[in-house]
Amino acid sequence: MLLREPTQLRRRRQVHDLGELMAIYECNYIRLRQLIPDFAAVSAAGGISVAVGALDLHLTVSERNRYTTTLTLTYLFEDEQGEFPAPDIQIRIYHDARLAEVVSCGRRRGVRSATYDCWRRDYTLDAKWRINRFLQKWLGYCLRQGHRFRSADTDSHGPAGHWPDLLVALSKG
Repeated sequence: MLLREPTQLRRRRQVHDLGELMAIYECNYIRLRQLIPDFAAVSAAGGISVAVGALDLHLTVSERNRYTTTLTLTYLFEDEQGEFPAPDIQIRIYHDARLAEVVSCGRRRGVRSATYDCWRRDYTLDAKWRINRFLQKWLGYCLRQGHRFRSADTDSHGPAGHWPDLLVALSKG
């Protein structure tokens, strides 16, 4: 029987590459399309998705161009200082490439002013991977709760029925 050195037993930090990050961007785009089936129909004011037994999910559109849309998704909470958004994630959607990445993220638990800004040069590939992986998991959670944003001409509240996660469906067959 071989005995491992103590250094081998330590958990090794996983190194992520650009391909993995691009796969997360693609997954985030797919999940956003499930959450917001028609980006063009969402007004600049955005909207609120109400799902039974879940926090209201708030959407605002800050920028809309031919090939990109920048939007913010958040919940609204209250504390002794008033109302605040959390996680307050700003997302840039690249329609032509079918990718979505986190541009900025504010508010970590207990820290009102904490922010992530992807345009800062000191963020590593790993930091971008972590924040976009968080978005991927959060979008999946929102979809499982029944959140959907519909156009103004349809009912904008309540779940739109269960849409299967495309990535899970694709991985099974």
